[in-house]
Amino acid sequence: QVHVVESGGGLVQTGGALRLSCQVSGLTFSSRAMGWFRQGPGKEREVIATISRGDNTYYTASVRGRFTISRDNAMNSVYLQMNSLSPDDAGIYYCAASLYGTAVVSDHYPYWGQGTQVTVSS
Repeated sequence: QVHVVESGGGLVQTGGALRLSCQVSGLTFSSRAMGWFRQGPGKEREVIATISRGDNTYYTASVRGRFTISRDNAMNSVYLQMNSLSPDDAGIYYCAASLYGTAVVSDHYPYWGQGTQVTVSS
């Protein structure tokens, strides 16, 4: 059984930083792409960043240059460093594990965590 558990969300002021962590069990972590997704208030869930099994990364345009996704295969973990946060970055952040070694679209991610809330005060 696959488990995906996020942590690290919270309240931060505009311009601040947060680091999200996600630990996965029940699958061969090193062979899977991992992704971070966000659902803002009243919005659909969107992909924020993904990292392939070969450490190739993808970022949605709105976070490029501010967010960094990374992975530690020894720890079965993926991280999202978020800098220069704005209220537009607020929402529930989900970590997900893919079926594939490379994946950008959410349809290729069948394993999801419960999400962690990020709130950015103005």
